[in-house]
Amino acid sequence: MDENQEELEAHFLQLKSELQKNDLQDFREHFLEMHIYDQGQFYQSLDGEERQLVYSYMSPKELADMFDVIEEDDEHVEEYLSEMRPRYAADMLSEMYTDNAVDILNELDKKQVAKYLSLMEPEHANEIRELLHYEDDTAGSIMTTEFVSIVANQTVRSAMYVLKKEAQIAETIYYTYVVNTDNQLVGVISLRDLIINDDDTMVSEVMSERVISVHVGDDQEDVAQMFRDYDFLALPVTDYEDHLLGIVTVDDIIDVIDDEAASDYSGLAGVNVEEVDENPIKSASRRLPWLITLLFLGMSTASLINHYEALVSKASILAVFISLITGTAGNAGTQSLAVAVRRIAMSDDKDSGFGKLIMGEILTGLVTGLVTGATIFVIVGIWKHNFVLGFVIGTAMVAAITVANLAGSLIPMVMERLGFDPAVASGPFITTLSDLTSVLIYFNIAGLFMEHFIGS
Repeated sequence: MDENQEELEAHFLQLKSELQKNDLQDFREHFLEMHIYDQGQFYQSLDGEERQLVYSYMSPKELADMFDVIEEDDEHVEEYLSEMRPRYAADMLSEMYTDNAVDILNELDKKQVAKYLSLMEPEHANEIRELLHYEDDTAGSIMTTEFVSIVANQTVRSAMYVLKKEAQIAETIYYTYVVNTDNQLVGVISLRDLIINDDDTMVSEVMSERVISVHVGDDQEDVAQMFRDYDFLALPVTDYEDHLLGIVTVDDIIDVIDDEAASDYSGLAGVNVEEVDENPIKSASRRLPWLITLLFLGMSTASLINHYEALVSKASILAVFISLITGTAGNAGTQSLAVAVRRIAMSDDKDSGFGKLIMGEILTGLVTGLVTGATIFVIVGIWKHNFVLGFVIGTAMVAAITVANLAGSLIPMVMERLGFDPAVASGPFITTLSDLTSVLIYFNIAGLFMEHFIGS
């Protein structure tokens, strides 16, 4: 444990002691001097009784600042809100940034959402309702309406006045967006430009008219790609007629990237990697459906091996290398799958990249298959003193790896074109499918050379 962590834990112990002693003044002083992230970590470490004391010591606004950094998908968020007085919870949600409050409300059922909205000031409630209507995983669902906008026909001096006035509630002030009288986005000006230009300069003279924006219905992955490509801190969100609706900030995009990465990894692993339930029964119940599905798919491989029982009985040595070929091909297929999913996520032009990716993976499979096949040919030939058997194993290895590479890249590409998440073509699925094709390839090649290596 490093020094900073030890110091933080000591601070947490001090705060808990002040809570238990009902030392209101010292607790507030020491709690509020912490970074809001550390406040959130401390809050989440408390039990229900201790949190009740926090609610009596802290105002809704002070707690809102902390809740802005608590993950909305934390399994305990609903519990936190339910143990607060409804009015207190509603006031806290009102004080949060709108997009963060919406994220939390999206985790609750409709009755709870309606209850909190009814207790809010109409202005705050209406802002939240507007964002709640947008589809999940779109720019509209992650944007915030707390931003600064100005008009082009005003001076830098008046723009700075507006900026200072709105800065307290704006989520970011580094970009100020310029709109016309119809609230259509026409330009953007940075805080730096406002500072370095003369007060009497017109905004229209210094603003940039080349504004990059996203549509309210754009997928959040595409929005994240825009942030990555252009290194923005914020992006404006518009409707079909270019009306400025809100902005997406980089902190929300970091959450999107984390969510998408977890989703992709969950698909590749065939299990929810964000699963935090420590109950073995519940964990098993979530994993079993996928495992049972793969079990039945695996039975087809077992049935295929049984079909070649006569071949194996004539040359029992073939059974020794079944797991070697299927395992190597499965690993190759999983590698190809991971590369394909990553390239799909990064590619701007998916149509032109389809053929290139497939051909690249076929060639990669051939190269890796030839090297692996040649290696196993030599090893088996020397080990078993039978180079014909080594040739059969090596040839099967080349074909199995090539087919596995093709499947690992082709399946996610096809799924993406059909509108499904390509990561759903999970690693376990590709591995099991590779087992099936590898066994088919292996025994068919072995059948062609049976007479040669039985008698040698």
